[in-house]
Amino acid sequence: MVSVSLSQQPISNSKGSGLNTDKNRVLHYGQDEIRYDVVRKEKARKLRIKVHPDLRVVVTVPGHVTDAFIEAAVKKRARWIWQHLQDFANQTSDVLPRRYVSGEAQFYLGRRYVLKVITNPDEKPSVKLIRGKLTVTLNQEYSDNSHRAQKVKALLDVWYQQKAKMVFTERLETVLPKAHWVDGVPRFKLLAMQKQWGSCSARGNLVLNPHLVKAPKECIDYVILHELCHIAEYNHSDRFWRLLTQVMPHWKEVKTQLDSMAEFYLNE
Repeated sequence: MVSVSLSQQPISNSKGSGLNTDKNRVLHYGQDEIRYDVVRKEKARKLRIKVHPDLRVVVTVPGHVTDAFIEAAVKKRARWIWQHLQDFANQTSDVLPRRYVSGEAQFYLGRRYVLKVITNPDEKPSVKLIRGKLTVTLNQEYSDNSHRAQKVKALLDVWYQQKAKMVFTERLETVLPKAHWVDGVPRFKLLAMQKQWGSCSARGNLVLNPHLVKAPKECIDYVILHELCHIAEYNHSDRFWRLLTQVMPHWKEVKTQLDSMAEFYLNE
């Protein structure tokens, strides 16, 4: 995610609600239409534009600013917005559907590994990290490439699940002392998701996405701390964000890093 801030100008005395979203506004840039959402927040001190990796453009403003000021500010940053949308779009277009064949890239703890698929009838099917390559061993040949790919994917899914359980347990133990409001060690379960890295129930039980194990440990720590903060503050209130900042002051940079690679980590 990329963002830019503009100084607030007191050009209106109209009152706004605590949080109000106006969706699907349109900015014209050359031949392109750029849709953006406006979020009005009473506690916001200045206008802020964010471009997200999923190509959403969100403009957060103080509750009292006028539509004219918002439109002028967005037009002023039109090229900046357009360029970052292009960058994110190009990045996403590079993510092709996986075929699960030798030479493809796989990720683990933030590192990129080359997938190597071999057949050895004398060995059990397995997945191993060997000399910088993620090696999948099959014990039989498959005449159907799609069947072979399904078998490779199934083996990788199990391997990632096993690694995720081990790594998440370790990272939870590492960051838990920062979450002084948490009693005991929270339970977590794994659930592959396409839209979320994690969640937290009202009872304090965590759900973590096994695909997260493909990210660097710092990103894993961010997601776990984010969910632990929900045990104290269940909603995304101002107090929630203050608490998250206390336990991880640079969480925004870490989140940006994770967001920038999400399309690769979640690609199946």
